[in-house]
Amino acid sequence: MLKSIDLLNQGIATLGLNLESNQVDQLAELLSQLLKWNSTYNLTAIKDEEEALKLHLLDSLSIVPHWSFSKTLDVGTGPGFPGLPLAIALPEQTFHLLDSNSKKVRFIRQQIHHLGLTNVTAWHSRVEQHQINSDENQKYDAIVSRAFASLADMVKLSEHLLSDDGRWMAMKGAYLEDEVAELPEWVEQVGVTELVVPGVQADRCLIELKRGNR
Repeated sequence: MLKSIDLLNQGIATLGLNLESNQVDQLAELLSQLLKWNSTYNLTAIKDEEEALKLHLLDSLSIVPHWSFSKTLDVGTGPGFPGLPLAIALPEQTFHLLDSNSKKVRFIRQQIHHLGLTNVTAWHSRVEQHQINSDENQKYDAIVSRAFASLADMVKLSEHLLSDDGRWMAMKGAYLEDEVAELPEWVEQVGVTELVVPGVQADRCLIELKRGNR
């Protein structure tokens, strides 16, 4: 059991999320497993439980109120963030998690099984090489990234996976005008949402992009 379970519950309440007790238990177990695996496999530089709670779990959960997509691809997911917390909090939605690091994908797949998650799939691949299988011909409504690449690289590398009216959703620190300025002319910024993560003082925002006219 997490020592910081009270902080997790407080953070969920602060974010205004209405989660069932089993979902909170799954989130707590996910973090516990991350810290356990991390001691051997070095999945994340964050080793302190409270810091990992804030910077991985609560940071990921901060975008739940802004998520209404049926099928999401998390590119450069690392050990499963934000994808795994989103999948736990939003069980009616489908999430595919993609990373090129085999150790991290192995961790994700183990947690999918361990936590009994039925709405998540993990892929071991580079995003630019990832192809949608013939039996999975529906492209993604949303592509999310948390610490993957610049906005321009995110768009360039993943465009083949996004549906025509889909959205790129980039979790960033402070809003970076230079990154936005480097986007191709056919990419439109839909909006920028300030994110408030309980216990985190740093600036966080969610940048929403879509295809425009070419």
